[in-house]
Amino acid sequence: MNKTDSIARRILGWKLNRWDRWFDYEKGVFIHDSEFQPEQNLEHAMLIVKRLEEFGFTFSTAGESEVSFNNIRAKGETLAQAITNAAYSIIEQHSVSNTTRIWSTLC
Repeated sequence: MNKTDSIARRILGWKLNRWDRWFDYEKGVFIHDSEFQPEQNLEHAMLIVKRLEEFGFTFSTAGESEVSFNNIRAKGETLAQAITNAAYSIIEQHSVSNTTRIWSTLC
């Protein structure tokens, strides 16, 4: 599973409908791979920010290419890439540590 797939499933709560698209149960719509590119599209990355803020994370930026969610920091070539990297770091860190609390909230 790549970075975008992990974020779509674990943070946004989308379900894989078939190999090239997800289903967003909250909105009742299908999202194709080509329609969700958070590393290249700031609007898509901001969907991640919004969702993580709903889960209690505080988003902040330090320049055009560095962000943090609470104590998790990440950099990227662009702001969108930095957001995506930080979101993926959250997934990685919470997959290894105590997953019960965070994943019961995120999923």
